[in-house]
Amino acid sequence: MSADPSSRATGETPSRSAASAPRTVPSPKSRDSDANPVEVRRSTRRRRTVSAYREGDRTVVLIPARMSEAEEQRWVRVMLEKLAAQESKRMLGDAELAARAEWLSEQYLGGRARPASVRWVTNQNTRWGSCTPAEGSIRLSHRLQGMPEYVVNYVLLHELAHLLVPGHGPRFWRLLEAYPRTERARGYLEGVVAAGRLPHLSGPGDDQP
Repeated sequence: MSADPSSRATGETPSRSAASAPRTVPSPKSRDSDANPVEVRRSTRRRRTVSAYREGDRTVVLIPARMSEAEEQRWVRVMLEKLAAQESKRMLGDAELAARAEWLSEQYLGGRARPASVRWVTNQNTRWGSCTPAEGSIRLSHRLQGMPEYVVNYVLLHELAHLLVPGHGPRFWRLLEAYPRTERARGYLEGVVAAGRLPHLSGPGDDQP
């Protein structure tokens, strides 16, 4: 199957001849940021290069046939990160952000969180995101643009959860348990702050996901 023309590739772009030769091996241990399936295709023609691209609702990773299982898992993680970073650089408009919010709500919150509006803002320097439950509005800081997709998804899901539970109590955090990259996204954001790339988010009343 050829790649979806709208997909984005990382590494070497697979040619038709190279894509038809490898043995297709599902990789159940590896999932991308939205828990879509990852398929690993090994090829005897590949010596050193590893590449990845989106094909429909799955991610295809192309690796040399001689690669060990441990190397395969490591490279799958690396390539998924590169794809996510590449895709996040494409600016999501407000309409696309709203569509992403709807999908995340359906996927992880049973469709119960239904925001009236979702948009980027440039005036949030002490928050990654915020919401007003009474109005059903969600706002994400423009500083998230360019961060990995799973991080943006987490912040968006965090604000969606606030439409259902205003505070940060146990019930709120239970809602986020369904998202597989909650802890990783939180660690990423904490690392950004610790590195001094953004102001420290510890002001009173700040909503720090």
